[in-house]
Amino acid sequence: MYPCPCGYFSDPERACTCSHQTVTRYQKRISGPMLDRIDIHIEVPRVDFEKLSDNRRGEASDEIRVRVEAARQKQRERFTGLNNGVMTNADMRVAEVRQFCELDAEGQTLVKAAMTQLQLSARAYHRILKLSRTIADLAGDENIQSTHLAEALQYRPKGMMV
Repeated sequence: MYPCPCGYFSDPERACTCSHQTVTRYQKRISGPMLDRIDIHIEVPRVDFEKLSDNRRGEASDEIRVRVEAARQKQRERFTGLNNGVMTNADMRVAEVRQFCELDAEGQTLVKAAMTQLQLSARAYHRILKLSRTIADLAGDENIQSTHLAEALQYRPKGMMV
């Protein structure tokens, strides 16, 4: 969604024409509990012409597909035999999160600080752990590292309110 009705709130090149009150009212149209159910929030800024016209190539889709398929296979193997309908990390319930999303001491410290500072709900806590598990799977790591947890935390809403 746009950050405000005119679409230019926090735009580095164009000034927002909305009042503070209008931006706040617009951003509150989606409730906190609804936003809490969205796993990944990413702000997509305007792309400069120079970057669009650059000849450099990013990672090829085929390479990404191979990595995603490997992560999905890892998840299928992880949940085989559980007989509870869980097939992917996103399907995990609390019991599976506790079983498959263990954190080391550094990860525990990080998530504890995030819970306090960001005032995360129990739902948000479990979603962060599931997303961290997926990020670790995509990286090919058996255990969730603090870097995976930090990446998952960065995908939480940034508190768009002004």
